[in-house]
Amino acid sequence: MKNLVQTAVDTGIFKTLIKVVREAGLVDALSIEGPFTIFAPTDQAFAKLPKGTIEKLLKDKEKLTYILTYHVILNEVMAYQVVNMKKTNAANGKELTINTKKGLKVDKSNIIKTDIKCTNGIIHVIDRVLIPK
Repeated sequence: MKNLVQTAVDTGIFKTLIKVVREAGLVDALSIEGPFTIFAPTDQAFAKLPKGTIEKLLKDKEKLTYILTYHVILNEVMAYQVVNMKKTNAANGKELTINTKKGLKVDKSNIIKTDIKCTNGIIHVIDRVLIPK
């Protein structure tokens, strides 16, 4: 079993996520013991962002880090636990909303695959990039 970053690299569907995590300097932080839960947007999720968004964020590392840490919970939360939550705090201090009315959602993103176990946490795959309010 590999850590969160290594697992995300190996799946092949998180190339953009890995790129922005590297640019933000978060690889080491997400490779330590944890545990963490990451709501990981796929490459397709990043492709849904307005044109030029990623390039703008790459020039503003503080904002990029703020958005990326909005995808992380500082604890290991399996899907069976997520479905019983209404809200949880992200690593950046903001609140994430969990909704189970039409599938499993975190904020406005669908959780499309759950419980990818890693040595230092869990990955849940999402179909949209989470942007804090």
